[in-house]
Amino acid sequence: MKKYIVTLFCVAAVFSGCAGSKEQATKKLTLLAYDSFLPTEGIFDEFTKETGIGVEVILGGDTGQLISKAILTSGNPEGDVLWGVDNTFLTRAIKGEIFAPYTSPLTKNMAADVVELTQPEGVVTPVDTGDVCINYDKKWFSQRSIVPPQSLEDLALPAYKDLLVVQNPASSSPGLAFLLSTIAAFGEDGWQSYWKKLRTNGVKVVDGWTEAYTIEFSGSSGKGTRPLVVSYASSPPAEVVYSDPPVSEPPTAVIVTTCFHQVEFAGILRGSKNEKAAQLLIDYLAGTTFQSDLPLTLFVNPVNKNVVLPEVFTSFAAQPEKPYTMDPAAIEKNRAAWVDTWSSIALR
Repeated sequence: MKKYIVTLFCVAAVFSGCAGSKEQATKKLTLLAYDSFLPTEGIFDEFTKETGIGVEVILGGDTGQLISKAILTSGNPEGDVLWGVDNTFLTRAIKGEIFAPYTSPLTKNMAADVVELTQPEGVVTPVDTGDVCINYDKKWFSQRSIVPPQSLEDLALPAYKDLLVVQNPASSSPGLAFLLSTIAAFGEDGWQSYWKKLRTNGVKVVDGWTEAYTIEFSGSSGKGTRPLVVSYASSPPAEVVYSDPPVSEPPTAVIVTTCFHQVEFAGILRGSKNEKAAQLLIDYLAGTTFQSDLPLTLFVNPVNKNVVLPEVFTSFAAQPEKPYTMDPAAIEKNRAAWVDTWSSIALR
């Protein structure tokens, strides 16, 4: 779902679609995001032209690391806007009081079920949706005449021993989403037993998505040894877009029965000295210019219903019919205990 080149950069930022104030022309905003946030260079130029506001983008680890640091600096933030808190971390971020109240009026262009996740607090704005799913290396299984797993249950079978790599849910958003999918699937009475089976079956745990997908996974650039990885429903079109040499079909596929649905949000960091300007940036992130850039850069679904998806995305991104979901309040209530229990099983 996210672009595979991870970097730190500073670009001019732009705003389009809402009225900007020229008295803000000398301001610069700092946008904090996870490591794999990498929209098209120059995507913010229209915002700067309209408002005179520049934007520095600072990357800060995976989502869990980003939120933990934001909580520690709550009220005295290192930036103005934070991109990338998702529904698995949202309640934690709200309880940590990291956001100033603001939800973009452009939520009128979003699906009701997505917008409802921002209420009643009203401190964030949805910016994209996606699904965390098991991806597999098609060539690896084809060459060995092995049928890829079809379900979460299959991953624990001896036929798939030492084939799966996952991320640590304590530090990784997709890692946490995958843990939650197993809890939703097997319930409070069954998920621990399931993870014991995965551990016996040789599951490998790494810190974050980048290491898992680009180093350990055999189906992408890392050419690792593991043909099963926790990634995204939209990873296959990313393989087509960034393949060198070019390919017409993705080398990877998605097990749609394993997916957990995610919604990502952006919010103004409490204590920002540029709150009015930050509101303009939030509106820009929810507007069609920026939203249209998301499918082929971050490989996520835009939330703005006025965006037309590119053909390569619609052709190759999986669309799970019934992904696992969980109430953010239930996640917040149980996350720490679930992760501690998971750690005692998967990391011992």
